[in-house]
Amino acid sequence: MVSDTVGDFIIQLKNAGMAGNSQVSLPYSKLKHAIANKLVEDGYLVSAEAKGEKAAKKLVVELKYEDGGNHYIRGVKRISKPGRRMYIKAADIYPVKFGKGKMILSTPAGILNGEDARKANVGGEQLFIIW
Repeated sequence: MVSDTVGDFIIQLKNAGMAGNSQVSLPYSKLKHAIANKLVEDGYLVSAEAKGEKAAKKLVVELKYEDGGNHYIRGVKRISKPGRRMYIKAADIYPVKFGKGKMILSTPAGILNGEDARKANVGGEQLFIIW
């Protein structure tokens, strides 16, 4: 049983990219699907779609690679964990890796990256940073 589904999700994406896999199939949840869609918008993944029905539903994520074969996800760091939730105000959102990375937040407006949350002036739970 996995108690940190978001942490497990992002590490599986990173590990699959390092192994050279073209896609990853994961257990489905609405939160993971929303995060995957935000990563597609930000250019870290090619696509994310749900396949199957009810208990057999899977989230199939297609990974993105550069021309040289390097994976777009260089690293991830989980910030908010099940034992310690970390929240941030909109005014305190900062650029990640001097603008080379993204912070993914869970806000009242949905899953947003740091730039979008700051523009919308909403804070929320810092899920992770990715670069």
